[in-house]
Amino acid sequence: MTIKIETGTPADIVAISKQIPEFAQATTLERLHSKLDGVVSLILVAKLDGVIVGYKVGYQLTAEIFYSWLGGVIPEYRKQGIATLLLSYQEQWVLNAGYTQIKVKSMNRFPGMLKLLIANSYEIVGLEDSVSGSEGKIVFFKTLSRCIF
Repeated sequence: MTIKIETGTPADIVAISKQIPEFAQATTLERLHSKLDGVVSLILVAKLDGVIVGYKVGYQLTAEIFYSWLGGVIPEYRKQGIATLLLSYQEQWVLNAGYTQIKVKSMNRFPGMLKLLIANSYEIVGLEDSVSGSEGKIVFFKTLSRCIF
């Protein structure tokens, strides 16, 4: 079993999001383009033996803050470290690109994501109230720093 993290495309994200049952609706190209066009963005995919099994998408909020927007792993490939690997690659890219913080939002209905963020030193900094009857979101931040030896 070989997991590779690579740069992906919006079409990759559309295809794989249909295989992640927690997302009420699959991500569309229109939605991706509306968020990513005109801003610095990153699309990562995780491939297991050449097949895309997970992804992570984010974009620039400010010169200092990168927003980790979407991510997921197909259920049968979970608990193999794929989400952790995607998160690690994203953090390294964000740091190398000159950002100092990553912002993420999640919800109580995604306990795996909440555990992943907390285990990787993301701090809860606030809550966003629900809008139009949807579930409220938990806001996380992580400050990144270069290791100096």
